[in-house]
Amino acid sequence: MVTNLDVTLRDGGYRNNFGFTLEYALEHAQESVAAGIEWVEIGYRKGSFQPKPGLGLTGTGSDEYIRAMAEVIPPERICMILHPKNIEDDDLTQMFEAGVRLVRFCLPSTTPEPGLAVLRKAADLGFTTTVNITRVSQLDRRRLVELSAMSEDAGADVIYLADSNGSLLPDEVSRLVTLVRSVTGSAIGLHAHNNLGLALANSIAAVDAGATWIDSSVLGMGKGPGNLITEQWLAYLGRAGRTDRYDLGRILALAHRMESEIAEARPSLPLPDLVLGHFDLSVEERAKLPVDHMGAAFSAARELTSPVVAA
Repeated sequence: MVTNLDVTLRDGGYRNNFGFTLEYALEHAQESVAAGIEWVEIGYRKGSFQPKPGLGLTGTGSDEYIRAMAEVIPPERICMILHPKNIEDDDLTQMFEAGVRLVRFCLPSTTPEPGLAVLRKAADLGFTTTVNITRVSQLDRRRLVELSAMSEDAGADVIYLADSNGSLLPDEVSRLVTLVRSVTGSAIGLHAHNNLGLALANSIAAVDAGATWIDSSVLGMGKGPGNLITEQWLAYLGRAGRTDRYDLGRILALAHRMESEIAEARPSLPLPDLVLGHFDLSVEERAKLPVDHMGAAFSAARELTSPVVAA
């Protein structure tokens, strides 16, 4: 059985500065839950990793917003994600009281200890917890094993492999899932980005290798070229005979409304993001590419990945 988690309101927020209206956010969550999606990630708590001015509703995740969400969908379907450096001591308690029941932690690979301490507190409060190991394509495999074991020890129910750069291939995903499964009893998840158009193939490979949690977004709305497309994924699950418990028609109706009302939601594959995926570069490197000349951008990206030769 696969647990599906909708990330549209959060990851999609990178396209519209998290500027979803409350009316739309509530209806999106309602329709997703009515279609059978197990969890809806309603936004960040207190912002993304890099501070940005003027964040909208789903980028700040106020208690008032959470309470409004808990009036239209059960708390057992409400998820938020956070960067441990952004929150204060009482944030977790306030989030739980307002209605969040799943909290996700973006875990820095170099200094995970502060985040793991917050994770332990969340587990003690009764949250279901996930750790998102970001930019997993660039992470040393030994370090991935260490972080996975540390996360399980701290109380993580799910360990997510986040293909932040959208550069992984299906066989690589399969090997990573198998590796993490060999060192932890926590469930394994995949958060796929679609820079190379492989989010669907990678998600299939992850599930075939034993992953049981999958992130997706309606229309694929997410950072850069976006995420695994929910409606594609549900269509695959039904067509492959894996499950018939989701209402694909309801999700398609939601996708049509998004495409009609939210310009930033329309599917897009910006060429610079394809280049980033090809060279396994992070979105922060995009600013270094001359995006008005794709040949030059490709050459610049290649130089960014070339080893420095000592004089």
